[in-house]
Amino acid sequence: MFELRFVPSWDKHYSSLDKSIKIRILKKLDQLKAKEKSRHLGLGLPFFVEEVGQYRIVFKQDDVAKIKEIYFIGDHKQYQDWYSSFGF
Repeated sequence: MFELRFVPSWDKHYSSLDKSIKIRILKKLDQLKAKEKSRHLGLGLPFFVEEVGQYRIVFKQDDVAKIKEIYFIGDHKQYQDWYSSFGF
């Protein structure tokens, strides 16, 4: 099992989501604790991505310490803006 940690400002977009979407995302976060493999974001960035419909969860994963740090949760457009901030 992985421990989930949340970096500051992870909830910038999450906090404005509808309650029903938040519930779906919380269920996915619970599943993430047990999930070993996720899709790598690519683009030379050290992040992984999980999808919940049109929403994205972005995190870093430390397999040795069994920690997943949540960096971003938001819709697809917000996700594109977020990773574009890295210059891609």
